Amino acid sequence: MKNLPKIIALLLLASSVVAVVILKNANKQSQTSITERPAVSDSNFLQAQPQKLPKLIELGADKCIPCKAMKPILDELTTEYKGKLDVMFHDVWQEPAYAEKYAIEIIPTQIFLGPDDKELFRHQGFFAKEEILTKWKELGFDLK
Repeated sequence: MKNLPKIIALLLLASSVVAVVILKNANKQSQTSITERPAVSDSNFLQAQPQKLPKLIELGADKCIPCKAMKPILDELTTEYKGKLDVMFHDVWQEPAYAEKYAIEIIPTQIFLGPDDKELFRHQGFFAKEEILTKWKELGFDLK
């Protein structure tokens, strides 16, 4: 019984030493993993952010004849200019809020938006692919 306080003190001392060693190792590992990570510069951060692209929004309807004629053009633009141009279609008969939001009078209507989402140009009716690309170039966006 006389040795019990000494044994407890020795166990507490040993556990304190073990705790200090564990904490030092954990600290070394966290410092190593931090220093092994590449530094994130402003340019790296900006490149990692999703790039805002110009947008072509067509407002029409799936059952509208000129809108149906636009579908393959929109599909081609979506495929050919992926990463350079966002192309969207909204059926205003199914989603009338878009007609109201963009003050649509005639379908189809194509709206050209800059990367800042400001309207740059609006066209009503069928719009050929080459004419669309020419308009983008006139607006300062060479998509090729």
